[in-house]
Amino acid sequence: MALTSDATPAALPPASPEPDGLQAWQVMVGGLCGLVLSLGLARFAYTPLLPVLQAQTGLDDAQAGLLAAVNYAGYMAGALAAAWIESPRWRQRLYGLGLWAAVLSTAACGLGAWWPGWMLLRLIGGLCGATGLLLGSGLVLGWLMRQGRRPELGVHFIGVGLGIVVSAVAAGLFTRWWPHWQHPWWALGAVGALFLWPAWRWRPPVPPAAGPSTGAAAAPAPDGPPRRWWALLALAYFAAGWGFVVSATFTVTIVERVPALAGQGTLVWAGVGVAAMPAVAAWDRVAHRLGDTRALRAAYLLQTLTLMAPAASDTLAAAWVGALGYGATSIGIVSMTLALVGRHSPANPGKAMARLTLSYGSAQVLAPALTGWMALASGSFHGGLWLTAAVMGLGCVALAALPRADRRVG
Repeated sequence: MALTSDATPAALPPASPEPDGLQAWQVMVGGLCGLVLSLGLARFAYTPLLPVLQAQTGLDDAQAGLLAAVNYAGYMAGALAAAWIESPRWRQRLYGLGLWAAVLSTAACGLGAWWPGWMLLRLIGGLCGATGLLLGSGLVLGWLMRQGRRPELGVHFIGVGLGIVVSAVAAGLFTRWWPHWQHPWWALGAVGALFLWPAWRWRPPVPPAAGPSTGAAAAPAPDGPPRRWWALLALAYFAAGWGFVVSATFTVTIVERVPALAGQGTLVWAGVGVAAMPAVAAWDRVAHRLGDTRALRAAYLLQTLTLMAPAASDTLAAAWVGALGYGATSIGIVSMTLALVGRHSPANPGKAMARLTLSYGSAQVLAPALTGWMALASGSFHGGLWLTAAVMGLGCVALAALPRADRRVG
């Protein structure tokens, strides 16, 4: 994942009235609704609807994993593009296009059980997720900084967890009201239209194009961390991407496969969102007290341990431990990693984040396809969960070596 903004902290102006007529609460609510739409619905509605799709359309575990892999491939492509787009106006245009595409692609998933069409729509859903999280967050952050406000996204990132809650509750209700697999997709498209209005209406405006600089030449940027530091962080972020996508794709299916837990899947998925909503702000506080790398190690270790619960047991308590642990750590890991990279690459944080996006995104493409194949071959997701815990453990090892790779980090 990468995050780009339309202003730099060094150029913060003093607080002043908003010349564009927008209030801070409108910008924050609009960005939050954009995350609910582009992530909660366009990307994550697939998770609570997957059991219904498999039961009624014949979709097997391998195919389900492949559809998730295509979705994350779309996200990775969108993230890389977002990191390299320089024009603020083009970032805003693509963000707006992604909002509309999120509504349309979600509703279109219910048009028919046509495999190539699903592949294309899930790819578009991944692209929408990238525009919502990366371009939208960058626009909100840039607007806040230009207005002299604190450049924090803790409230904005609540939209990720809220989107998961909305997708879980809406999917659970719609599948009960309209049992046929197509109708919930259309209804979710209608829900997306409700979030589209504030997200579109309160998009942060972009600043006018700046003229050529007449100031003194900028001082040369200090050398960044060595290659070994980057390699270790990329390995750790690969593990984070693996842990993120397996739970994001299969949590509901894993719960619904246990006869004693049938009907609990969407509720457990909603728990993921509830745990994720305050996670970014909570982990920011932990990072302030312990430091970035120590806080990251704590988050990785917690996610690794909670992954072991549903891998070892099919009880409802184990499912809740895994879901709440996943929700409480995954978004925090992303936020802290982006902050760490940005501080170590002040000259061009967007490109530095794009380098990490490749490792995170490649795991998101590989993991669901492999986990789905393992479940199809063994008849259980236990092996895939144990493998995911092992990969996260490898990420913990990489993070433990990170301070030694650069004496300036510790």
